Amino acid sequence: MADGLSRARVRIAATDGEAHAMLSPAELAGLTGVSTDTLRHYERKGVLGIPARSQGGYRRYSPEAAAQVRLVRRALAIGFTLNDLAAVLSERNRGAAPCHTVRTLVAERLAELETRLRDLTELRDELRILLREWDRRLARIPAGTQARLLDVLADRPAVDRAVARQRRSVAGASPRRQPLRRR
Repeated sequence: MADGLSRARVRIAATDGEAHAMLSPAELAGLTGVSTDTLRHYERKGVLGIPARSQGGYRRYSPEAAAQVRLVRRALAIGFTLNDLAAVLSERNRGAAPCHTVRTLVAERLAELETRLRDLTELRDELRILLREWDRRLARIPAGTQARLLDVLADRPAVDRAVARQRRSVAGASPRRQPLRRR
C-alpha cells in the first residue's frame, strides 16, 4: 500500500458496500510521528477532519489522514500557525484558491527568519568579542580573584537587544506576525 500504510495494522471497514482501509488513532499517530493527543488537537483546530466512528464509537481515520497530518507538520515547520493553516484549509475546502494568502504568509515568515538570523549573528559576534575581552581580563588578575565578568554585560547594547527580544517573547508579544486575517 502507498504512503507507508503497509507498515500499519490496517482494518477494513464496510461503508455503503465499499471497503476502505481505516486507521486507529494509534496507527495514524505511529505513521506520522505525532501523538494521539496531537491528532485530537489538530481536529479541534480544524486542520484535520473529524474522523469516522466505528460501531463501538472509536475514531477511525481514512488513509488520506496520514497525508493531511504530514501536510500540517510541514506547514508548521515552515512557520504557519495552526490558526493560519485552519483558515487556509477551510478556504481551500470551500473551493476558493488561497494561494496568494499562502504565499504572503510564507514571505512574512521568511522576513521574520531573516531578522532573527541578523539578530543571532549580531549576538554571536558580540559573544565572541566578549569572550576575548574576558580572556584578557582573566589573564591580568591573580588566580582566585573575582573578575566580575558578568558585570560587563550591563554595557553591551547587543546584549540589551537580546534581553528585549527575550522579554517580548516571554510576555507573549514576540515580534511574530499576528494570525491570518481575512482580506
